[in-house]
Parts: sequence; C-alpha cells; structure tokens
Amino acid sequence: MGQFPAPDVAVSGPPADGGSDLHLELAGGGGARVRLTRALREAIRSGRLAPGTRLPPYRALALDLGIARNTVAAAYSELVEEGWLTSRQGSGTQVARRVAPLEPGDRRSPARPSRVRVVHDLMPSSPDAAAFPRASWIASARRALAKAPNDAFGVGDPRGRPELREALVEYLARTRGVRTKAEHMVICSGFAHGLRLVCQVLRGPVAVESYGLDFHRSILMEAGLKTVPLTVDGGGARVERLPDTDARAVLLTPAHQYPTGGALHPRRRAAVLDWARATGGLLLEDDYDGEFRYDREPVGAIQGLDPDRVVYFGSTSKSLSPALRLGWMALPGRLVDDVLAAKGPRELSSGVTDQLTLADFIAGGAYDRQLRRMRRIYRRRRDLLTATLAERAPHITVSGIAAGLHAVLDLPPGTERAALRAARRLGLALDGLSPYRHPDSTMPPRDGLVIGYGTPPEHAVAAALDALCLALPDPREERADHRL
Repeated sequence: MGQFPAPDVAVSGPPADGGSDLHLELAGGGGARVRLTRALREAIRSGRLAPGTRLPPYRALALDLGIARNTVAAAYSELVEEGWLTSRQGSGTQVARRVAPLEPGDRRSPARPSRVRVVHDLMPSSPDAAAFPRASWIASARRALAKAPNDAFGVGDPRGRPELREALVEYLARTRGVRTKAEHMVICSGFAHGLRLVCQVLRGPVAVESYGLDFHRSILMEAGLKTVPLTVDGGGARVERLPDTDARAVLLTPAHQYPTGGALHPRRRAAVLDWARATGGLLLEDDYDGEFRYDREPVGAIQGLDPDRVVYFGSTSKSLSPALRLGWMALPGRLVDDVLAAKGPRELSSGVTDQLTLADFIAGGAYDRQLRRMRRIYRRRRDLLTATLAERAPHITVSGIAAGLHAVLDLPPGTERAALRAARRLGLALDGLSPYRHPDSTMPPRDGLVIGYGTPPEHAVAAALDALCLALPDPREERADHRL
C-alpha cells in the first residue's frame, strides 16, 4: 500500500518492543479515549495504517500521548470489538487484515461481531481443568474396577455405592468434623441436585444469604418455597434475625460465604443451631470449598455440632472437577427415607464407575495429596492476585481471600457496569457482584467484581491478571483527561 503523508500520523519501522512507532494528534472534541479511537479509526479507514500493522503496546503509546494506559487499552479494545483491530495473546494488537480503506465519502461502519472471544476465563465457577490428576485417577479406576463386586454393575442403590459412602464418612469426619453414618449418606450429582431433592421434603419459607447464587434461589422458588434474605457482613449471615422471620429452614455457606467471603462467626454458628432446636428448623450447609483455606486452619462444618439439625452438602466440583458430577449429602436420620423417595428407586444421577473410583481415590490417600497440591497452587495464585492489585490498582479493595478459589473486588459506586464492559472488550470472562444480590434484600447494593483464579492454567494467570487490571476503573484516567 502506498505512503500517505499526513501531519497527524507518522509510521516508521518497528522498535525493539515489536510494535510500530505511532504518533497521533488527538484533535476534536470528546474525552481522550473518544479522540484516540476516532484518530485510529480514521487512520485505518484512509489506509494510512495498513492491514497487519502492529500497534504500539498500551504503555508505550500512553507515554507518547501523555494519557492513561487504561485509556489506550479501552480504545484498542473498542476497535477490536468493532473489527478494525485484532488482538492475540503474545502477538500484540494489529490492524485487521480484512479491513480495507474506504473511498472518500464512504462512511459505512464495520459489522460488529456477534460475540467476543474469551481470552481469559476468570469466572468463579470451577478449578483448573488442566490440574486434574489423570494418572492417579486412572490408577484408582483400575483398582476399583478390578475389585468391584458383581452387584456393582446391576441396578444401583439410590443411596449410592457403599464403598464411596463409607470412604466419605471417614474422610469428612477427619477433615471437616462431620459426624454421620454410611446409611445417612446419599450420593447425588452435585449441590444443585441435592438441593432439589431436599426441597421436596421442606415445608415453609427458606432463609438465604442476601448475596448468593441466583440459581440456588431459583431451585427453591421452583419448588414453591419462598426465600427470605438475611443480611451478610464480614462475619457471614446475620442469623440472629432468623427468629423475626417465618423461615422453616436456612441455606448458608458458613465456611466461606459465597461470594463475599467471610466465615460465619462462632456466635452466629451457635445462634443458628439454637434457632433450629427451638423451632424445629433445619440448616442446609453448603460446604462448597471448605478444603481450601490459606491463612489459618480450615473452619469445620457446623454439621458436627448437631447432625440432627443440619443437612450437609459437599461435592467434587471445586476439589477435582465439576465434570465428574459427584456430590453427597449427610442427612439427619429422619430425612433419609423421604429424600430417597424423592430420588427414586434407582441410582440414575452418578455413574457407578466414578463412584467406585472416587472411593478408592479417597481411601488410598490420593484425594488428600491432590488437595494439598492444589492448595499450594491456588494460594500462590491468590497471592499473585493481591500483589498485582496492590501494585497496579491500590485503590481497589480485595476481600474474601482467606479461602476458596475466588475473590471480590470492591469498586467505586456506579462503576461495575463500565468495568464489565471493559473486561468484555479485553476478552475477560468474569462476574459482577450485583447479580448475586437477592432482589428483596434491604442491604445497600455494592459495586464489585467476583474474580475466580482457579480456572486459568498456570501459564496464563499472569496475563489474565494483567488484562484484569486494565479493565478496572482508574481514578488517574480522569485526571489525565483533564490535563489534555
């Protein structure tokens, strides 16, 4: 393509960092990002930036133009989304090769892509899939199948395989303080499946945490159960307010409140059991990531304090993989028959080979070894997240980091939606905090992001956090805009 002399754009050979040296005059009205986006779009449209041209890194162009790096990142991301630019991890940002210069007077906008490709998955939903212990799982599967009795391959017991229930009784007593018997354990396909079964034996409203997973609330409501929100703070749910409600059960995440992160205060643990004993109520304990504690010893399950008043839920979704579809319930003895009746006469939810394999995996010590290994890995990621934010976004408060696979980033009021849009443009998949809030909650809304650091593979964590920092609201950007 020919050269186009112009006073506002000069392109020279690539410098050491691999991007083209680019100078732009940010003319016209609007903020810095608007002017930068307009200048880049015009340079591409006119042909002054040829298809395939590599643009300077965010930092370099920001220094050249005297604006904030986040402003450059946002402009690049907007043009990527519109189709003017392309961006790949490790390859920088380039002018899209399919973009052709338009004739003067032709001002058609490029088609916007129907969806943005996810480059970095920071959704707080699952562990690192690449870390699944394939070799030891295969070894357990071979041993389990070799020694399995013939009846294991017949019609399944709705309780689940006795080998797994017995292994779980020992493991949960040792690591989580759960007190139960194998005949009180029921295997399910995960927490959602277990909750649906228990819902069929519940009567009356269910109290829930004001911040929690909306699809858990949906399961309760689909079963015809009203949900009553309880305020949450750094000490977990305000369960002392239960007597003021007409709730017959309460659903809690006491070891690590989801998503805000606090552990239920000891006085509140005692108070919820006092309420259950006084009213005949039931505590539904979701112990979704109780094995992952970093700064102190794990918080034991409430179930161990009163097994007759608590339904305890656990699963392999965070510890191994959600793809296994293996979960369990430790039930009060009086509920076992009713839950089994709701489940049906056959085991249809979890494959017997996976149940036998997990039983061997636990009994042989491989489960403990995997959890110790992953605790070290996730703690290292948690520490990298907090260190990166402390260096590059010190105005952002991080909470919920003592345990689990996620953290909450508190944002300035009114900035959550903008941060989510910026994250989407950067190819980041993550959650805002607002959807977790119960619609009837009296708590003031909080702006924030819920960041999962379990999903990215090890080699991609640093790049994901770098992109995250670029999506966060930066108080310096406004000051930089005022100087222009």
